Amino acid sequence: MNNKILLQNLRCIKDFPVKGINFRDVTTLFKSHECLEIMLDELYEIYKDKGITKIVGIESRGFVMASALAVKLGAGVVLCRKPGKLPAETVQESYSKEYGTDTIEIHKDAINEDDVVLLHDDLLATGGTMKAAYNLVKKFNPKNIYVNFIIEITDEGLHGRDIFDKDTEITTLITE
Repeated sequence: MNNKILLQNLRCIKDFPVKGINFRDVTTLFKSHECLEIMLDELYEIYKDKGITKIVGIESRGFVMASALAVKLGAGVVLCRKPGKLPAETVQESYSKEYGTDTIEIHKDAINEDDVVLLHDDLLATGGTMKAAYNLVKKFNPKNIYVNFIIEITDEGLHGRDIFDKDTEITTLITE
């Protein structure tokens, strides 16, 4: 899609958090009403006919558009967070990162077999966190699972999309 206004408003910070990384800062998109509206409209057009009943927002930037889109689609929002942040009983999934492992969790009663789930986060780079979220949601046996990102990084030799099963429907609003 690569909307020109979104690309113009996306901030890229070189050598953050470490030298050689070009950090894409979506907060510049979130602070603009015009950008929020464009992203929401584009997401709505992609998912309006998919029967989405729950949108899982990945901590923390994934919460922003997940919530807005859920209102527009008439769906609920499920928070996917790091351990210890959710108050009720949870289901967890651990995954490997560059320097160790991490864990994410959602509430045990958040999703059921009748749900059609959209997983949403801000950025697809290596894909590790979203793949763990995908595996976590699969434990609930929903009818279907879709995956979406605001940005997909492809220009730095990252192939985050490749860690997902080939039949996983993955969409992005911006590809760089």
